[in-house]
Amino acid sequence: MFPLTAAFPPQVYLGKLRLHCPGGDDPTFLQPSNRIPRTSPITLPPPLPSSSVNSKVIQTPPDLLIIMAESEVKQIIQQFDNLKSNTINQAPQLLSRAKLGLLKLNALVPAPKTPSQHLLLATTVLEYGALSSIRLKDTDSFTRYYQQLQPFYSLPADRWGRVGHPGNQSKVTGLYLLLLLSVGDYGGFHTVLEGLEMSAGKEQIDKDDFIQYPVRLEQALMEGSYDKVWGETKGERVPSDEFGVFSEVLINTIRSEIASCSERAYPSLPISNAKNLLFLESEGAVIQFAESRGWVAKDGRIFFPQQEEENMAAEKDVMASSGLVIENTLGYARKLETIV
Repeated sequence: MFPLTAAFPPQVYLGKLRLHCPGGDDPTFLQPSNRIPRTSPITLPPPLPSSSVNSKVIQTPPDLLIIMAESEVKQIIQQFDNLKSNTINQAPQLLSRAKLGLLKLNALVPAPKTPSQHLLLATTVLEYGALSSIRLKDTDSFTRYYQQLQPFYSLPADRWGRVGHPGNQSKVTGLYLLLLLSVGDYGGFHTVLEGLEMSAGKEQIDKDDFIQYPVRLEQALMEGSYDKVWGETKGERVPSDEFGVFSEVLINTIRSEIASCSERAYPSLPISNAKNLLFLESEGAVIQFAESRGWVAKDGRIFFPQQEEENMAAEKDVMASSGLVIENTLGYARKLETIV
C-alpha cells in the first residue's frame, strides 16, 4: 500500500480537504469532447434463474390429473359395493364426490371423444345413484338419474369397446316402467316400452325378466285382476329388492282405488271381507287403514260416512221430489173439479 497523498496531493480550500485529480481546475476536462470513447458494448447483469424460489411454479401434467381422477372414482365405486342397507344413507355424499371426479374427466355427459373406460365409470356411478334412490324411496331422484343415463344407454355398441355395455340397463329401465305404473302414467309406460322394442327387439324384451315384470303387472291392471297384481308382488316373482319397493307403492295405489270404489258401492262392509278386498294382512291393519280414511269401525263392520251422507242427501232429494209431485197432482185434480 502506498499513501494516498503520494498519488493525489491534498489541497486545502476553505478549510476542507479535497483530492487532487488529473485536470486540476480545468473545467473543460469533464466536457464530453474530452471523454474517452467506449469501445465495448454495455453488458447488463444476467436475469435471475427461473429456478428461484419466488418465481418457481409447480404444474401437474394433464395425464397425471386424469389418472388421479380415475383412481378417485374407482375408490368411490368400491365404497358403493361395500354399502349395506343400514349405511345406505351415505350414498348421496359418495355420489357427490363421484360426480366431481367425473367432471374432472369430462365424462358426466358422453362426448364423441370420451374414452370407453370413462363411459363405463360414469354409467356405473349413475346406476348406483338410481338404485340407491330406490332404496331411499326418493322417486324424484331416481327419475333424474334415469334421465341422465339415457345418453349413455343410447350409445352404439362400438363406443364401449372391450369394456362392454353396462349390465344394469334393463334393471333400471324396468324400475322406471314400474314407477310409471305406480303413478298411473300408462301413456308414458307404453312410450318407453315401444322404444325398447324398437331398439332391442321384441324377442329380446320378452326374455328380459326385469322388463316383463312390469309388463305383467300392467296387463293385470288393465284386466282389473287385482288379485293377480297382488300375487305378482309376492315372493320369488319379484326380480330384485328394488322392485319390491315400487311394488309396495303400486299396491298402495291399487288399495286406494279399491277403497274409493267401495265407499260408493256399499254403505258398510264386514272387516273380514275388507281385509281380503284391500289386500291387508290382518284385521288390525284394516282398522288402521279405515281410520286413515275417516271410516268408522264398529260391531265387526266398516261403515263409510261419506256413503251415509250421500244416502241421506239422496233421500232428501227423493222426498222433495215426491212432495213436488204430490203438490202438482193435487193442483191438477182441483183444476179438473173446476172444469167439471
